[in-house]
Amino acid sequence: MTDLFRQFVRFFGVGCVSAIGHYGLLILLVQVARIDAVPASAAGALLGAWINYSLNYRFTFRSNKRHVESVTKFAVVAVIGLLLNTLFMWIGVDLLHLYYLLAQVITTGLVMVWSFLANRFWTFHVADGK
Repeated sequence: MTDLFRQFVRFFGVGCVSAIGHYGLLILLVQVARIDAVPASAAGALLGAWINYSLNYRFTFRSNKRHVESVTKFAVVAVIGLLLNTLFMWIGVDLLHLYYLLAQVITTGLVMVWSFLANRFWTFHVADGK
């Protein structure tokens, strides 16, 4: 198994844990607090991002970068991910009239690809020899 594949498998596992937080908050806000699906999804994405950073820093990428550098880069990736999440949810829920959880599953897959690549090659990347 290649290092890239192993890393992606760990990233996927971390993503599952993050998704539990994201989806849990999404469902709680929609079903209990009666908040619209799009802003509820954005709130869930923020919680998921926090979980994601913590676990990816230690487990997936085993980073030794200072948090000041990596958390700043992660925040940029997460904000772009949040914007993509919100855009894709809006398209799925408001334009395509998909059930909000189906729209979120599709959205999660699309944003996961962005997030893995950006975090692997930018956020947690250490240049050779450093």
